[in-house]
Amino acid sequence: MFIWLVELADSVPVFNLFRYITFRTGGALFTSALIVFLFGPQIIKSLRIRQGRGQPIRADGPQTHFMKAGTPTMGGLMILAGIVASSLMWADLGNTYVITTLLVTLGFGAIGFYDDYLKVTKQSDKGFSGKVRLLLEFLIAGIAVYFILSQSMSATQDHSETFATSLSFPFFKDFLLDLGLFFIPFGAFVIVSAGNAVNLTDGLDGLAIVPVMIAAASFGAIAYLAGNALFANYLQIHFVPGTGELAVILGAVIGAGLGFLWFNAPPAAIFMGDTGSLALGGLIGTVAVATKHEIVMAIIGGLFVLETLSVIIQVISFKLTGKRVFRMAPIHHHFEKKGWTESQVVVRFWIIAVMLAMVGLATLKLR
Repeated sequence: MFIWLVELADSVPVFNLFRYITFRTGGALFTSALIVFLFGPQIIKSLRIRQGRGQPIRADGPQTHFMKAGTPTMGGLMILAGIVASSLMWADLGNTYVITTLLVTLGFGAIGFYDDYLKVTKQSDKGFSGKVRLLLEFLIAGIAVYFILSQSMSATQDHSETFATSLSFPFFKDFLLDLGLFFIPFGAFVIVSAGNAVNLTDGLDGLAIVPVMIAAASFGAIAYLAGNALFANYLQIHFVPGTGELAVILGAVIGAGLGFLWFNAPPAAIFMGDTGSLALGGLIGTVAVATKHEIVMAIIGGLFVLETLSVIIQVISFKLTGKRVFRMAPIHHHFEKKGWTESQVVVRFWIIAVMLAMVGLATLKLR
């Protein structure tokens, strides 16, 4: 919305600031944080009253988790409020990538909200059908990838006609793998996987939100650089016109994340729930697809990948051998069972997330 003020820059020179993505990204970060800080207490109070006993605690979980009984969930609502409101103010709403990313975020958030609603009303850790949930996620993600492809194809410029449907690889400037129409299901898989990976990671106070902010900061830089022809050429990464505007949304994610962490810091006053984790993961996945950094996302979001793999390995091992590889999955619970305190698990996983983000960002130059 504020970007329209650029048209008045000739009369009021200060409005020229709104032309710059970096300025609007900072504005989005501050605004989203302020929204969550201001309205967070009222949202928490309302959710606590409406939910009664709060989020159900897994019966087989660590004993320390039963002390959290009664903590309300659906904290993702305050995160989404901050992200969406701030993005509407500071981002260019005429940008297809911006609208697509926001729609995925809201769509995944709605799915997560319904899942949280069922868990709270039934007082069970089981939401609605996993198959139906995945079907809805793939439907939303598939439509999003289609619009991303359409926008990318209309702005091929220096790229070949197959660039939009190609998969790029870190460390290689010119190597592209053209997936053709298969890029749509592939891109949808990336988005859905990201959403559910963050969802699996969200099991301890503050565990998911900080790595999400780290990933958002990393992809904010990637989006800004990939959307700028000069920087993209200097770093020898693929130039994707229009993606720089996604940095504004990612700034809003960081701001909303900081606001939420204020209330989610141990002992948490509220849990993110599927409402937030699915939405945030889907948002990051959509940005990765739009900027052609799907593989780099697996590096930057390596912590989320590790959490997901631990669940897959645990399920396969138990079905084939009847034995468990980990004491409990996802893997953060395994370390709790081994005697790590919750704060030890969370901080050490944050450190891993920072290190992986640094490796992922290093791929921008090592080409």
